[in-house]
Order: sequence, then C-alpha cells, then structure tokens
Amino acid sequence: MILKKIFITLLFVTTLYACSKSDDINPEENQDNFDRAEMLVNWADNIIVPSYNDFNLTTVNLISFTAAFNETTTQENLEMLRTVYKEAYLSFQNVALFEIGPAETVRFYDRLNTYPTNISEIEGLIAAGATDLSLPSTNDAQGFPAIDYMLYGVGENDVEILEFYTTHPNAEKNKAFLMALVSNINGLISNVSENWTAGYRDDFVNNNGSSAAASVDKLTNDFVFYYEKHLRAGKIGIPAGIFSNNPLPNTVEALYAKDFSKALALEALNATERFFKGQSFNTSETGPSYAGYLNFLNTIKNGEDLSSIITAQFSIAKNQLNTLDTNFINQINTNNSAMLQTYDELQRNVILLKVDMMQALSINVDYVDADGD
Repeated sequence: MILKKIFITLLFVTTLYACSKSDDINPEENQDNFDRAEMLVNWADNIIVPSYNDFNLTTVNLISFTAAFNETTTQENLEMLRTVYKEAYLSFQNVALFEIGPAETVRFYDRLNTYPTNISEIEGLIAAGATDLSLPSTNDAQGFPAIDYMLYGVGENDVEILEFYTTHPNAEKNKAFLMALVSNINGLISNVSENWTAGYRDDFVNNNGSSAAASVDKLTNDFVFYYEKHLRAGKIGIPAGIFSNNPLPNTVEALYAKDFSKALALEALNATERFFKGQSFNTSETGPSYAGYLNFLNTIKNGEDLSSIITAQFSIAKNQLNTLDTNFINQINTNNSAMLQTYDELQRNVILLKVDMMQALSINVDYVDADGD
C-alpha cells in the first residue's frame, strides 16, 4: 500500500515536470488585462484610416489618367496610365487585409481583386455597354485584375492595345468600360473611407471586449484569413500547384502585366508584418499591437518569445520571396521549387499566427479551413 502511494506521488510529480518542460506556448496565467482599446485606437488612427486615405488618393489619380488616356489615346498616355494603375494596386495591398465593417458590407476584396479575371464576361459586358458592376456575379470581371487585362491583355503588343481603344468597332465601349472599372474602384474605397471617418471608427474602437463579436476578435480572424488564404494561397500556393496536381501559372496575380506579381506579394507581406508589429502607415513608429500583446502575456514557445519567433519568420519568408523572379509565370515555368519553398516559409507563420497567437490571445477561429494548416 505504501509503495502504491509512493508510485502515485512520483507519477504526479513526473507529470507536472513534463508539463513544465512542454514546447507548447505558455502564456502567463495571470488575468489578461491588456488594454485592447489602445490597440484598436492605434490600428484605426495610425494604420487603417491612413491606409484607406492613401489608397483613395491613388484611385483618384487612376480616374484622372484614365480620362486623359480616353481623351488622347497615345503610347505615352498608356504608359502613364499603367504606372498609376501599379501605384494604386500596390496601395491596395495595404488595405486588403481589413475586410471588416464597411469593407465587408460592400464585398471590398472580392470586387477589387478576384483573379484570374473572366475575359468572356468582360467581353459580354462591353458588348452590352454595361457599366453596373454591383452584382456578385461580376466579381471576376472587375477590379484590378480586369484593369490588368484591359491595359496589358487586349492585344499581343502595345500597337494592338492602342487599336483596341481607337480603331476597334467597339472602341468607345471599350473606353467606357475601362472608365467604369476605375470609377467603380474609386466609388468603393470612397464609400469605405467615408464610413470609417463618419462613425465606424468610433464603433470599432469602442467595441473593445473579448468576445467573438468584439473588434479585436473579428479583425484578428480577418487578418489571419487574409494572410492564409489570399497571401499564402492566392499569391503563391495556387499558382505553384500546392492545391492541384500541376502548377497553374495562369492564376498569378497581375497575369497580364507579367512583371508585377512579385512586387504585389512583397507589398502584401510587408503590410501584414507591419500590422503585426503595430507599425504606423508610412512611418517606422509602432504602437500597441499583436507583438506587444503577446509580450504582455509573456507568451513563450520553445523557450523563446512567440512575438520574436513570428517576427523572425516574417523576415525569413520575405528573404525567400525576394529570391523569386519578378515574373511569377517565368518563375513557375523555370524553377517552381523556389515558389514551393516560398509557400513553405509563409505557411510556417500560418501556424504561428492561427494556432499559437490566437490561442494565446483566447481568440477562436471563425472561418472554415478547407486545406488544413
């Protein structure tokens, strides 16, 4: 009997010791009294609203240069329009991860960046003289992918592209649809930006609780969803063939511009890293953030601060992404293993963000995972 008690005691002590040496994350057991409201203020005032304002300005320029191109359809104006299109597309990468509130209401991401674009649907809309792009069925015939096609894909070379807007039988309709595309983007961002400044910003900041309906929980899910599904999978994994039997180079972002996919992916990765660190838009200043939240909770994984592990992995993924060709189609066709390696590095932070970070912050995943972690 005495031996049995000794065995049970030793087993209990051994179990406690084993748990204390676990490699799992270990957030501090004290009550979480981190000031979520301050983090929401930093997110809203220093990151989200300034990002929306910047994107809005780029779309205003996009309208102006489209109007100039439609008025005087020359090679010079085409090149200027392409430059402004790229500036706006890059700026969009900084707001694409905020699919909450007004953006969610208008289906912001789906309407601005569903790719590959549907050429036959675009041709049908042009032939019909249609400019209303509000229906969900037109998601894949609008936004930046559609503009990409209209500026780079409607001819084999620039001469043919200019003819599409000058001597083509539907030249005027082609111009009208191009303007409809850029005006639609401007209308969407104007709507979202105005709603943030007209009242949603306060609603967002004041909803500072820790429930599934609270701002931190909702935006964290949106942030991680964006990183996993749109950055990791959409920009890299799907074209590289992770989810199919073979690579799918024709599914890259900015398919027709050809040399722009890498720049968009890098901008998106930088945007997610800055948001994790709470870095203000276009400055190096940081405020309350996920990184700070995890440090506040003293969240440790494998003997190291979880925030440091995630930050380091962002750098590793960025370094790998920088090794890729500026043209992802070329990269896939010549050395797809580098794309697969990039996917792997991005995937490592999916685990760290979606499992380790969200667990530490007591935030439940609210979206369906179809491809696993």
